Amino acid sequence: MTDPTCLFCKIIAGQIPAFKVYEDEHTFAFLDIAPFEKGHVLVVPKYHTAYLTDLSHPQLVTFMTAVQNVASLLLSKMPCDGFNLVQNNGACATQVVPHVHFHIIPRWNGRAVNWIPGAYEDPSELSAIHRRLTT
Repeated sequence: MTDPTCLFCKIIAGQIPAFKVYEDEHTFAFLDIAPFEKGHVLVVPKYHTAYLTDLSHPQLVTFMTAVQNVASLLLSKMPCDGFNLVQNNGACATQVVPHVHFHIIPRWNGRAVNWIPGAYEDPSELSAIHRRLTT
């Protein structure tokens, strides 16, 4: 099921371009265009649902396996020392796009994260990070 008005559903359908870094039968992951840190990735299920609590147990297991796969990709290909995993539910919790998703934000020892969206919006930088993660 998709929502024709949902930004993430449009990205999954290829109607809006994105820097895809991972895809499987049920999940799609792409670079955030307003990242908190270089390599910030969004992981979304291919079916539309707003809240994490809307996922069935089997859907949640599949989704979290994909989140784990993308986190492993960032650890090995960025490479980074760790990562933050962020998931918001509802506008009051700063969920901007009402399609369940996880933010995986790479972290490095000794470097504070910038919690201001858009710290690295240069399209050429996104292209370089995309190449690093997909080759």
